[in-house]
Amino acid sequence: MTVPPRADATALGTPLSDQEVHLVPFAEEHARPLRRACEQDRAIWEIYPVNMLADDAEAMLRSFHGEEGWIRFAVLNDGEVVGTTCYIHPDPANGTVMIGGTYIAPSVRGTGFNRRMKHLMIDHAFACGFWRIEFTVDMRNGRSLAAMEKLGAVREGVMRRNRVTWTGHIRDTALFSILADEWQTMHSGG
Repeated sequence: MTVPPRADATALGTPLSDQEVHLVPFAEEHARPLRRACEQDRAIWEIYPVNMLADDAEAMLRSFHGEEGWIRFAVLNDGEVVGTTCYIHPDPANGTVMIGGTYIAPSVRGTGFNRRMKHLMIDHAFACGFWRIEFTVDMRNGRSLAAMEKLGAVREGVMRRNRVTWTGHIRDTALFSILADEWQTMHSGG
């Protein structure tokens, strides 16, 4: 395989839209509405690596500004902030980027919103010259594991006891990937 030209990480921060699904670079104005969206599902934070509730949320939101290696978006549904998602540690020389740090409110779950959001991000990353996209999922998060399979991501394995979450739980993490040529084949009908 010939190495493709170097990917463009700076282009990843472009706003993305598909009908009512909008991803915009995260700004201070999104912080309070994101906190409200996170409060809509208090139980889910038990299986997330970080906590976006109460005082922990304030510290997390402060860290959103100037995060090294994170391109963070506010996720909007017809103008209302319903979550957040990110490109993480883009590596242009090796054509890889991770999509993660994702939370969406219960009001848009199960509607196809997450699938359309992921399609926007995947299509855009591949258009920017990346050829491998990675996702990691806590093995306790059945909904996200199923979503990865439905998306067509390949489960490459499980990293055992690789991360300590904010609750002190040492999680097992599934690693998924999608390659540009696989994605093109899946979406060209071939």
